[in-house]
Amino acid sequence: MAHSSQLLILISSLLLLPLAFPSTTAYEDASTKPVEKKTDVVVEGMVYCQSCESFGTWSLSGAEPLPSAKLSVICKRDNGQVSFYKVFETNSKGYFYAILEGFKMSNYILDHPLQSCHVKLVSSPHENCNLLSNVNYGLNGSPLRYEKKRLQGKSYEAVIYAAGPLAFRPAHCSPDTHY
Repeated sequence: MAHSSQLLILISSLLLLPLAFPSTTAYEDASTKPVEKKTDVVVEGMVYCQSCESFGTWSLSGAEPLPSAKLSVICKRDNGQVSFYKVFETNSKGYFYAILEGFKMSNYILDHPLQSCHVKLVSSPHENCNLLSNVNYGLNGSPLRYEKKRLQGKSYEAVIYAAGPLAFRPAHCSPDTHY
């Protein structure tokens, strides 16, 4: 009888053993699966205040970086429908780094950022430099450029496009006086 109770304990232990030590196959599957890489589409560029000397041109000679300027990134599908729109703000040095969170391409060629996205000026916080200019098509939409720039990590990648540089212009420029 003692032998049969020991046999019963042994069998019970063997049946309960998997409950005490969960299967390692779930952990092995998770560790052997490749980590899915997140890829962001990013647009970067600069926004300036154009100097009065360059008024009426696309020149940025003498321009100053414009902090806290607002610009928008607009992407449209091939049928003209807006697929992405977001307003971004420049940092203290007039630079913007716009991550297009949620941007999706339904057609790789037609909806590609180089074809479908543009950057437009929105507003300037500076009273002395708050008129929109069309430098690099900032009024109608500056096209993007791919300059072979990427950020890569183990599970992250950013494909970076450039736009602009863009510029607001001063509201008041004194007329040139020639004698």
